[in-house]
Amino acid sequence: MITKYDEMFCHQAVSTFDRPGTSAREWTERAWITIYAIAGGGHLAAGFGYYPNRNIMDAFVCFTVRDKTHYIVRASRELRPDIDVFKVGPFSYEVVEPLKKVRFRLDENEYGLSYDIEIEGVSPLHEEEPAQLQISRGRVKEHIKRMVQSGRPSGWIKAERETFQIDKESWVGLRDRSWGVRLAGADFAESGVQPPEIYDGQLFNFVLMQFKTWGAGFHIREIWDDKLGAVRTWHFGGGLFYPYGTGKEEVELVSVEHHHEFNDDRPEQQRRFAGGRVILNAIDGTTREVSIRPLTICYQAPGGYGGYYKGFIHGLWMGPFWIDGYKLDVTDAEVMREIWGYVDYGSEFRCGDEVGYGTTELMVVGKYPGYGYQGY
Repeated sequence: MITKYDEMFCHQAVSTFDRPGTSAREWTERAWITIYAIAGGGHLAAGFGYYPNRNIMDAFVCFTVRDKTHYIVRASRELRPDIDVFKVGPFSYEVVEPLKKVRFRLDENEYGLSYDIEIEGVSPLHEEEPAQLQISRGRVKEHIKRMVQSGRPSGWIKAERETFQIDKESWVGLRDRSWGVRLAGADFAESGVQPPEIYDGQLFNFVLMQFKTWGAGFHIREIWDDKLGAVRTWHFGGGLFYPYGTGKEEVELVSVEHHHEFNDDRPEQQRRFAGGRVILNAIDGTTREVSIRPLTICYQAPGGYGGYYKGFIHGLWMGPFWIDGYKLDVTDAEVMREIWGYVDYGSEFRCGDEVGYGTTELMVVGKYPGYGYQGY
């Protein structure tokens, strides 16, 4: 099937662009943004998923208002024949300026949430090296390429009768683009395949921070191995980068030391990130210590990340077209027990006298003695 992308001189396989170079059902491309108000009040995460070997495109948004009310809208459609149209019902995605500016929209709908958000990069896209690779029981479990970018958003969000005006001074944003084989979403809901391994313990930590004159990002995945009595790092990548116009080249991070704190006071929100500090070690020998303080939170599990919530998970066939939405009270402990899991923390970062903003994603599950956890 020929699409507009086949006119470009950028083929990587002996095929048209509607078919990736692998038949793996898990092949996924995703575009994702998160934005939040520095002073609190609102934190939104939204994304598009493209699954050519499942013949699916889906989209979602999660919007947490003052950590009291949570709006969710999710939609899915049959991918073909409109494979190069980035729309799923009222959702749309547009690359306004390649490598610098994108636009996410959700038109008026019956679920009470709509928005028009444009996010413009502050620094060039950071290409994560190496690609995220994990092999389990002889199978490629994940093999993902990722690029991320700090930015400033503009536009608006409407949640029922309340409208949030988004400006570049008081809101912060970032975006993520990834593609490859990804063991997530529908694979967990399908029968007839061997379930994924359950490790003794795992830590996942993704951070993207932006100061006035520099920024940094890193992605850590660690596994606690009881046989070794130690942590094994199965993925690490990161870098220091600089805003447009500085002419400075990105500097690779060779390691990050993390010292996080958790709040376990609420049974329905165990291991909630409470702050901490990280030490960034660059390949040129420089070291920077940064403290982190969470400001806002957005609950993404009911949007389809890592949890099968009310009949939906990313990449699951829902028919030619499907949409639903919810409004949740996240002060209700029973609601939190259902949706607690993968979350995004809008964060303040401090390095010496400098103050920056960005995002922290942190999950520790199972055994991780370094933070005092001895099991699931």
